[in-house]
Amino acid sequence: MGAGMARRLARAGLLAAAWNRTAPRAAALAQENGCATPRTPAELAQQVDVVVLCVSADRDVLEIIEALLPGLRAGMLVVDCSTVSADTARAAAARLAPLGVAFLDCPVSGGTEGARDGTLAIMCGGEQAAFERARPVLDAMGRTIAWFGPSGAGQATKATNQIMCAGIIRAVAEAMAFARAHGLPLERVVDTLGKGAGSSWYFVNRAPNMVRGSYPAGFRVRLHEKDLRICRDMAARLGASLPVVEDVLREYGQLIRSGHGDEDISALFRLKAGLFGPPA
Repeated sequence: MGAGMARRLARAGLLAAAWNRTAPRAAALAQENGCATPRTPAELAQQVDVVVLCVSADRDVLEIIEALLPGLRAGMLVVDCSTVSADTARAAAARLAPLGVAFLDCPVSGGTEGARDGTLAIMCGGEQAAFERARPVLDAMGRTIAWFGPSGAGQATKATNQIMCAGIIRAVAEAMAFARAHGLPLERVVDTLGKGAGSSWYFVNRAPNMVRGSYPAGFRVRLHEKDLRICRDMAARLGASLPVVEDVLREYGQLIRSGHGDEDISALFRLKAGLFGPPA
């Protein structure tokens, strides 16, 4: 995701420097796009006005924020496109506020395709004035961009999205398993039903994985599992349990234990196909 987003920033003339915890990845991106490769996050912060983060987990975000601190200066923006908890977003904003640095939680949706094509949906939380200042950067990476409220609101919106994705990919996997069990021509099923009332982005873009029996990582099982744990915790704070989330977490656990955690979430078809036995 981060590499695709960085390339979109470079295309817009906005990528001044790139840093990655895996140094060769940053070096390759810099060679491709002609940007600097600072040795540390603090050095990166010294060279830019806006820092965009995209990492895997809550701890990663907070660690990168701490590493940026020595290079930050008043008036800068830090835009976090990771998917983490709303509490982590609020903690990061509070850590940066005394420095006069604005923080926006801006998680994204749209998969690796959206990152590559600059068509991501970006959900933003933080000060609205900071959001408006960040628009040129956000516009370079996404097509649908919206501000939802104070710090944490972007992450709460993304959690809503992740719950929807869980239910949709589960339904798609069950439907495709049902179609296969009835001996239907699956490619024709995808083409036809992809234009019908029951269609969705996941059906159109991920049901073909199920037809091929190949699940290249667009959105990894282990990462969505992490996100759904965040959703479960956020719901629990409000005294609620979410049945769809609980069911998909259980199924993702099966996939992870079977060695499929780095596959795309469409790998749920592996489990659903077994409901009907061998194909008709």
